Amino acid sequence: MVTRLVARLQDILYVRFTDHFASFPAHVLASISPPNPLKRLVKTLGYSVVRLLGNVFRPIRTPENLHGAVWLYVVSQNNYESLQFIRESRPDTVLVAGQQKEIGRYNKLVNRLSLRRKLLYYWQLPIVFWGLYKREGKRAWRFFDLIFNAIGYYEVYVRTLHHYRPRAIIFANDHNDDARALLLAARACGIPTAYVQHASVSTNFPPLGFDLSLLEGQDALDKYRQCGPIRGRVELVGMPKADAFLTQRNLNQHVAHVGIACNILDDTDAIAVVVEYLLREFPALTFTFRPHPSDRRDFVFLRAHPQLLVSDARRENIFEFLLKQDALIAADTSTHLEATLLNVASLYYRFNPHGVAEDYYGYVAHGLVDQAHTLPDLAALLRKYQAYKPLDHYHRAAYYNATLGTPDEGYSQRRALSIVQAWLPLV
Repeated sequence: MVTRLVARLQDILYVRFTDHFASFPAHVLASISPPNPLKRLVKTLGYSVVRLLGNVFRPIRTPENLHGAVWLYVVSQNNYESLQFIRESRPDTVLVAGQQKEIGRYNKLVNRLSLRRKLLYYWQLPIVFWGLYKREGKRAWRFFDLIFNAIGYYEVYVRTLHHYRPRAIIFANDHNDDARALLLAARACGIPTAYVQHASVSTNFPPLGFDLSLLEGQDALDKYRQCGPIRGRVELVGMPKADAFLTQRNLNQHVAHVGIACNILDDTDAIAVVVEYLLREFPALTFTFRPHPSDRRDFVFLRAHPQLLVSDARRENIFEFLLKQDALIAADTSTHLEATLLNVASLYYRFNPHGVAEDYYGYVAHGLVDQAHTLPDLAALLRKYQAYKPLDHYHRAAYYNATLGTPDEGYSQRRALSIVQAWLPLV
C-alpha cells in the first residue's frame, strides 16, 4: 500500500520532479515554492487554514446537474477557452473545476468540485515524503510544500466520481497535479477520459494517458512519443479554439502594429530594456504589451511609456489581441503558433537567459518563427517585415496544425466534435 501511495503521488507530481522544472529561474520557482524552508512551512500552514479550512465553510457552487454528465475539467482560463466549443455544442456537458481553482474571467461560470475532505488525508505526509525522498532525493525536500498540496486530491476525486458517476471526463491539461489526480481517479473508477490539447506541448510532459487524445498536429504527436508509451487512441484535429479567427487572418503586407508578449520566465528588467529599445528605434510603430494571464507581477516600467498600449489578458483572449497586431515579439510561449496561424509575423527573442532550454518548443528549429539573438538583430527582422510581410506567412504552421491547407482548415471544432460524438456511444 505504501509503495502504491508513493508511486501515485510521484505520478501526480510528475513535472515537479523533472530537470526542466528544477531549471526554472529562481524568481519563477520562488513564486511556486519558496526557497526558504521556513517560508515553505508557512505556505503549507496558510494553505491548510485559508484554502482547506476555508473550503469547509464555503458553499460549493454547482448550479448544473453533474450526475451522469460529460465533464469538461478545466484548470485555467486557457483551458476553459479550449473546451468551451464542446460545452456550446453538447447539452450533456458541464464545465467543472476544483473548489477554489483560479479560472480567470470564467471563475463564476464553472461548477465546483468540493475539496473539503482533503484535510482528512494529510496523515499521509510523513509516509509519502519519506518515500519520495528516497526516490527523488533533495528535490522532495525542496518541494515538500508541493507534495503537501497534492495530497488528498486523488482520494477526494475518487469519492466525487463514485457520487456523480460522470459518463466521461474531457481534459485540456495533462500535467497539473489536480488534473493528473482526477485522471488517475477516473481510471480507478472505470470512467473514460479524453484530452483536447490546449497549447503547444513539451517532451517534459507526462506520457499521454487518456483513452482518446485530440492533438493539434504532428509536432504534438512527435513530442508525446518521446515522453513515453501513448495510451489510447490519438487523432490530429488542428486547433479548435482558433477556428473563429482563421477567416480574419492578417492581410496587411506591412507591419504597423507589434505585440510584445511575455510569461513568468521573462525577467521584468530585461523586458524593460527591450521595450525601451523598440520604442526608441521604431517611433512610427504601435506597440502593445501583453503579460501571461497568470502573471501577477507589477510592470511598473510601463508607466514611463505612455505611448505603449497594454492588453489585459484576463479580459482579452489571445486571438482578440493578435487580431490587432501585424507582428509579435516573444520568447518561449505558444503564442508564436497562434500568431503565425493568423498570418502575424512572429519573432523569437529571449528577453533574458534562464535555465529553460533555448527554443523550448522547437519553433525556430522547425521554421515557424525567425530568431533574433541581439536587439540589433531583432530590429533588423522587424524592419524586414515592416517593409513587406507575405500573405502566405501562415503556411509555416503546417507541422503544428494538421488541418492547415486541407478541407478541414477552419473546421477543427467540427472535426473534434464528430470524433467525440462517435467515441461517447462506445464508452
